[in-house]
Amino acid sequence: MTKLSFGAHPYLLGFEQLERLVERTAKSGAEGYPPFNIEAVADNAYRITLAVAGFREEDLAITVEDRQLVIRGRQSDDSEDRVFLHRGIAARAFQRSFVLADGVEVAGAGMEHGLLHIDLRRSVPETVVQTIRIGTKDGGPRTPGQKEGSRK
Repeated sequence: MTKLSFGAHPYLLGFEQLERLVERTAKSGAEGYPPFNIEAVADNAYRITLAVAGFREEDLAITVEDRQLVIRGRQSDDSEDRVFLHRGIAARAFQRSFVLADGVEVAGAGMEHGLLHIDLRRSVPETVVQTIRIGTKDGGPRTPGQKEGSRK
C-alpha cells in the first residue's frame, strides 16, 4: 500500500512547499524558552506575545526571513563586577521562529511590562474568476462551424 504525503495528494496541486514549511516548523525547536502566547485579536489579525523579562529593546531583533518570523534575544553581560551567591535568572540568548502563511505580514511590535508583542495581519486577496478557452490540438481556438484540422 502506498502512503501519500500531504503535499502529494492529487487534489492539492502546487502545495509541495506547504509540506516543507510544516517540516521546517517541526524542526524549529521544541525548546520552551522564552514562553509565548499566540492569539487571534480579529478575523485577520494575530498577536504573538513572548515573555522576555530582563531583555531591553536593543537586546532583541525581529526579522522575516523567507516567510519565517525570527525573534532573537541576546543580553549584554554586565555581571563581571558583581558577585552572585545564587544565579537563578538566566541571561541566555534565544531564537524563536514562526512560519508565516502567504499574505501574513508583520504589522508592528512593542514592549510592555517585560512582554514583547508582535502584531500580524493577513491581507485578504480578491477573488479572481478566470475563463479558459478550449483550443484545438494545434493550439488555436476553434471558431463555430470550423472542422477539425481546417483553419480559416
